[in-house]
Amino acid sequence: MLVLLVIYLSLTPAPVTLPIREGDKVSHALAYFVLMSWFANLYSSTSRRAAFAVGFIALGVILEFVQLWTGYRSFELTDMAAGTFGVAAGWLTAPPRLPNYLILAESLWRSE
Repeated sequence: MLVLLVIYLSLTPAPVTLPIREGDKVSHALAYFVLMSWFANLYSSTSRRAAFAVGFIALGVILEFVQLWTGYRSFELTDMAAGTFGVAAGWLTAPPRLPNYLILAESLWRSE
């Protein structure tokens, strides 16, 4: 669902924008951070994480080209860079550097 949400938000004619300077770049970085973080918390294998990272970066590049072809969205190399930054940040903040928040959430859910 997260991947589909990123695709939808990337292609909708009325994108959600943060009301800050370079808000669209922050949005790109945040979206791809969430994607990579989620899957890096699900899979601890370096090879699986690398596959997800390459896939998410490719998704960001492909979606920029699709935006170019829509006629109502714009193609920006800096959006690709922001997405790549988000992927890298998502990987770097995943376990073992930080605790696995999915396991923590599951343990809290089960304790109720």
